[in-house]
Formats: sequence, C-alpha cells, structure tokens
Amino acid sequence: MTTAYTDFGAPVRPVDVYPPQEDSHLLISAMTEAGLVPGARVADLCTGSGVVAVAAAAAGAAEVTAFDICPKAVNHARESALAAGVEVSVHRGSWARAIEFAPFDLVVANPPYVPQAPVDDTGSIPIGAGPAQAWNAGADGRLVLDPLCAAAPLLLDEGGTMLVVHSECSDVKRTLSALRANGMRAEVIAQQLIPFGPVMSARARWLMQAGLLAPGSRVERLIVVRADAP
Repeated sequence: MTTAYTDFGAPVRPVDVYPPQEDSHLLISAMTEAGLVPGARVADLCTGSGVVAVAAAAAGAAEVTAFDICPKAVNHARESALAAGVEVSVHRGSWARAIEFAPFDLVVANPPYVPQAPVDDTGSIPIGAGPAQAWNAGADGRLVLDPLCAAAPLLLDEGGTMLVVHSECSDVKRTLSALRANGMRAEVIAQQLIPFGPVMSARARWLMQAGLLAPGSRVERLIVVRADAP
C-alpha cells in the first residue's frame, strides 16, 4: 500500500478513514474485469471510504451492502455513495454482521493486513496514511484475514465469489490454503508491484528481520485472491 503526496506545501491533516490507494484500485479493477458485478448482490467488507462499494454499484450491481466497524467509515461511505448518485446500504459491523444479510453473489474485501511490529511505531507513520486500525493486523497480518477466510462459505450463495486484496507480507499461500480448506476453489487473479508507502516504509526493516519481506526489498507485491463457492 502507498500514498501519493502531490501538494508538498500543504499541511498534512489526519485522515479519519483509510484513503483509497493502490490496493483499493487493484481490487476494483479485478472486480470489474471478472465480470461478476452486473445484476449481483454484492457485499463490501471493511469498506473504509466506500470506494469499492460505490464502484460496484456504478458497475451495475443489483444491490450493494457495505460494512465497517468504524462509525466514521460508515458515515464516510454513505456520503460517498450519495455524492456518486448510487445506492449503497452501509452498516456498522464486520463479516459477522454481514452474515446476517447473506448470502451474497459477490463479496469483496480490502481488510487490514499489515503485520504489526512489537514496538508501537505509529508515531513514525504520517497521519495522512489513515487510522492505524485500517492497516494494523496483528503480528503476522492475519488478524482479519483468517476469520474472513473462515466466514467465506457463510457469506456466499451457491456459486458465489469472494475477492480479497492484501500484501505478500501477509502470506498469500495461507489465504489460498484457508479458503481451499473451506471447500472453495481459490487462486490469485491479479497482482501489482508498488513502492513502499508510509506504513511499509516505517516497518520495512522489521518485516525483513521477521522474514515477512525479502531482504533488500523496496517494493511490495499486492495480490487479489479469488475464491469460488461450489
């Protein structure tokens, strides 16, 4: 994940929700190119700014429901949908809340996935990167990914699909194995190399020491995993 700063003379202000970045756009691209949105009942988990949910609605989804545990994100996503002139129902909650509205034809998710260093490094990360809860995901980056993979069969209708984006440092093989263990067909359908953003830059040394990134890395690989229910 990375953030592009173009106005270097402007003061950096706190961001209340995770701002759309490369991972958001990679997920949107994979979602639209898969051709699964038109006429589908879609759920967007960890919606943040609501950018993916809005894109799904604009791409012809029959119904879009978005979820986030952060009340500021819920409000922001609702405002984004209103500004875009599309209909998106936004609820406060996680995949557990989404199960109440299931099954869905398509579930998309950009969850927190950055491994969290044992020493708090929040002070070294620019406030423009968004709130820490939007990227911190435990020591191995799997705090949200593991339960999300486990919940996939409960969220999807027969023949439904889940698309999840995360970084290579969160163990892509583990995501694939977890989804397959739940009876789903899973594969990587999109990937992108990007320069380290503010969070990865602050944690790069620790991630390499922990074996979560290759020594000397200056870029991270983002991936989108597709999982199809039987």
